[in-house]
Amino acid sequence: MVFDFLAPLDSEIIAFAGELSSQHLGSKMVLHSSEAVPDLTQISIAIVGVLESRGDKSATGTVDLTAIRKEFYALYPGNWNGSIADLGDLKAGNTIEDTYFALEKLTAHLLRNKIIPVVIGGSQDLTYPLYRAYDAMEQMVNLVGIDSQFDFGKESEGLAVNSYLTKIILEEPNNLFNYSNIGFQTYYNSQEEIDLIEKLYFEAYRLGDISSNIAIAEPIFRDADFVSLDLLSVKSSDSGNFTKFTPNGFNGKEICSLARYAGISDKVSLFGIFNSNTKNSESALIAQIVWYFIEGYHYRSNEYPFSSKESYLKYIIPYEEESLIFYKSDLTERWWIEIPFISNGNNKLKRNTLLPCSYEDYLGACNQELPERWWKAQRKNSL
Repeated sequence: MVFDFLAPLDSEIIAFAGELSSQHLGSKMVLHSSEAVPDLTQISIAIVGVLESRGDKSATGTVDLTAIRKEFYALYPGNWNGSIADLGDLKAGNTIEDTYFALEKLTAHLLRNKIIPVVIGGSQDLTYPLYRAYDAMEQMVNLVGIDSQFDFGKESEGLAVNSYLTKIILEEPNNLFNYSNIGFQTYYNSQEEIDLIEKLYFEAYRLGDISSNIAIAEPIFRDADFVSLDLLSVKSSDSGNFTKFTPNGFNGKEICSLARYAGISDKVSLFGIFNSNTKNSESALIAQIVWYFIEGYHYRSNEYPFSSKESYLKYIIPYEEESLIFYKSDLTERWWIEIPFISNGNNKLKRNTLLPCSYEDYLGACNQELPERWWKAQRKNSL
């Protein structure tokens, strides 16, 4: 079913991969060609191109991922043991709705088969059909956006590159448990939008805060299901995109570090990169972002939610009339805090759940400072 939607890689890419040495990534990957279809039962990570940008009215020309693929194939892998496939491209449909439908069905199939899609678009409104792919999984979804803007828009505007988050929030079924923004720049967002993030108990971290201490982003990714990366969150001097000039943003090292955090998270099952300008020199950076995500994936520790709590040290901190319960991993020394089940509440979470946190959150709780992430998760759980 997957390959009903996908066009194979063109002969130029296949020929390029064939000329690489046996040590290059392009020689070690499984490629979807006109002559061979990858065996999905042997695949851990699948790269999917989406040639759709009609959701961005300012986009010019067609999406061409050839340069990105050449840059990626020419890299050398780390000490990786999982199988990576390039499944080719989902071409733009007759209407943009056709593209959304095909992308949702394709992604849902990969997710059901425990394959992590790495989607390279296209415009960021593709985040919406990717989010809808989780409907088939019947689970709540935590979405992380690496973005300078929140992408709220007027409901009357419909689905577009700067309004997809509004549609995610308003459209039924509403499976969104949490949205976290990493790297927003205040002057790109109205005060009403910033207030709405707080009202919905979502999380937002300013660019300066993340850049000054990038490690604070790690627990956020550890709790994510889907990460949507806007290339416009990278400053133009590092991305190479001078068509849409961005004077401030993450640098190349920072965006690759965030991609690695996403990859190393045991929960992240979908990673998307959007709003690239493939006519400029962003291709090398995108290839390295994908490389770092895959590098992180191969260092996953399979901790919570896949291991039992017996693998952790338990810390109980008395707080007013209740207790805060922390867990520290024996394996990685990472921290979690428990969100208790509310017996008489409207629980979105059906059982006690561990929320990733930091050692600083634990120290704050010891000083009777309630972790903000814990408080927001509690409020969302009972809404």
